[in-house]
Amino acid sequence: MKYSVFFGAVVLFASSITSALAVDANWPQWRGPNRDDVSQETGLLQSWPEGGPKQVWLFEDCGLGYSGLAIVGNRIYILGARSEKEQLLCLRASDGKELWAVSVGNVLKNSWGNGPRSTPTVDGNLVYALSGQGNLVCCNTKDGSLVWSKTMLELGGGLPVWGFSESPLIHGNHLLCTPGGDQGAVVALEKLSGDLVWQASELTDIAHYSSIVVAEHLGKQVGIQFLVSQLVGIDLEDGSVLWSVPWPGRTAVVPTPIVWGDKIYVSSGYGTGCMMVKMGENHSISPVYDNKLMSNHHGGIIRIDDSLFGYSNKKGWTCQDFDTGEKVWQERKEFDKGSIAYADGRFYCLSEGEGEVVLIASSKEGWEEHGRFRLDPQTELRSPKGRIWTHPVITGGRLYLRDQELLFSFDVQAK
Repeated sequence: MKYSVFFGAVVLFASSITSALAVDANWPQWRGPNRDDVSQETGLLQSWPEGGPKQVWLFEDCGLGYSGLAIVGNRIYILGARSEKEQLLCLRASDGKELWAVSVGNVLKNSWGNGPRSTPTVDGNLVYALSGQGNLVCCNTKDGSLVWSKTMLELGGGLPVWGFSESPLIHGNHLLCTPGGDQGAVVALEKLSGDLVWQASELTDIAHYSSIVVAEHLGKQVGIQFLVSQLVGIDLEDGSVLWSVPWPGRTAVVPTPIVWGDKIYVSSGYGTGCMMVKMGENHSISPVYDNKLMSNHHGGIIRIDDSLFGYSNKKGWTCQDFDTGEKVWQERKEFDKGSIAYADGRFYCLSEGEGEVVLIASSKEGWEEHGRFRLDPQTELRSPKGRIWTHPVITGGRLYLRDQELLFSFDVQAK
């Protein structure tokens, strides 16, 4: 009897350790560690049972908004509008329990849906968040206490049509973000104090919705930002513009640039299409291709090996050759428009209209499905113009999906 009790205790202890490890993972910012929506998770389900993977928990009080998740260790950081304030929330990843919440400003009111759009960024024991109205805060991860705050308006920015949606980037000792405006569209702030380090006065575009990435080229750290009228490379030491390529952005420029070596790929919606450029000697820039095959609204594009995957408006789910820009395959009938994430040889696609989730192979041969399910329940608070626009996140053996105030956690580990 004593042995069986002891054995049971050991099994329970081991099980608790395994459970803790399953959610001990890092997805510290928008689109993950490398801002590419590629999870390094392995050992995941390669196909789903009927009805989808097991739901672990459902948190029903995230508030309104489209903010994505940042996850470090056993903590989730996410933004939502509750009680007429936009709040930065911290949840426990293992069970969805709310640990703390702090106000980051008044609620952005918008006919496509109220609330924040940006994803928090975690750096050490600090978390950074940008509200829909442009309030930028730095808080302690332990309890949410405020370290410093600044507004995009005091940096010369004006409120974009759909609110501030960029996710701030921490690079070295600096925070990079895009207030837009005549004072300089892009800024670097001291990450521990919020003090202005430099402002890119050569750039005067209004703020749109893309987030900055960093490339290393010719021994220099280059900030890559996709503005409404141009794709730019910025010297991160002083904010000077190294190069610029015109872009005919219309209405909303949203997707994050994809950098691979010396090549940079961008796409945006409203019929603009996609292009690739190549960085050269003396910070020159040269075109590689420019076409209409991929016109991605805001669901994201992912590069895996030599292919790009994402949804192209009016054309459907698309696989595009990264180097040439040519079509590999397109699929319009199997699944509606939505967002995409990647982990362990599979894409996780979330339809913005119906809340369906599908698992497909990362394949150049065509659409190869390995399971689907529909989010249930779905919010009753979403604006009639709004959709399910928060990107999926896969980390710590879990799949996280958000529909406004509802945040789901699913177990996608292979047993």
